Amino acid sequence: MKTYNDIYFAARNALRQHGVEAYNLEARVLVATAAGKTPAELLRDLSFYTTPAVEKKVEDFTARRIAGEPVAYITGAWEFYGLPMKVTPDVLIPRMDTELLVDTAKELLHGYKMDARILDLCCGSGCITCAVGHELPATRLVAVDISASALEVCRHNISMNRLSNRAITVQADATASPPMSIGRFDMIIANPPYIPSAEIMTLDASVRDYEPIWALDGGKNGLKFYKAIIKYWKSLLPDGGFLLFEVGEGQAAPVKEMLLSGGFRSADSRHDTQGVERVVIGVM
Repeated sequence: MKTYNDIYFAARNALRQHGVEAYNLEARVLVATAAGKTPAELLRDLSFYTTPAVEKKVEDFTARRIAGEPVAYITGAWEFYGLPMKVTPDVLIPRMDTELLVDTAKELLHGYKMDARILDLCCGSGCITCAVGHELPATRLVAVDISASALEVCRHNISMNRLSNRAITVQADATASPPMSIGRFDMIIANPPYIPSAEIMTLDASVRDYEPIWALDGGKNGLKFYKAIIKYWKSLLPDGGFLLFEVGEGQAAPVKEMLLSGGFRSADSRHDTQGVERVVIGVM
């Protein structure tokens, strides 16, 4: 019989030998998931003996990770803005860069419109809806995506984070006119697909081969969704309402131009920790 420490070190060493950068952390997460424990519980129980079934599951998880599958899809869970998130291959894995959208929403609404009605467009896993709803507890939220399977994940995360009384989901296409009954919003937040089509095949294999391409492909120049959202969804904002976009590197300037030519009175941006203009803000 092996201890949890034995199978942890075996997984850790295998990941390290195959070039996984965060081999310590990922080995802990994989072993904890296989054992049905939290990472803290695993640390507590490292000297305990495990079972052949858990050992086999860790070996399978490790092999999948070495083959390139992201750890979030293997475990089915991730964290965003300190909140737990269910993650499946039907949705993108939440990125730290996207947390800047939540920071910006808080900055703009705190002390100004604390009970804002907010639309999360291209919501995917619902990580933005959950984080904004958690941070601004008087807000009401609508999460929109074209994918029924993504919305199923989103609803799970809304429920898991105890926001079902303030957040709902709606299936709709961000590149077309919004549903007639959706109402108006004080703020629209969107993290749409923005990778230029020609660059999809150059992405890291862990992204290209596992994450949903439809949630990454932003058309020929990566700007397809921004243009459509400004055209079709700006009518849902009142005077003074906000439209927040996450953008790719080098896209802030053209998106700000689109906002200004689309009738917004101002367009600003916020930089991420790497100095990249990551969030663009339009004021109606």
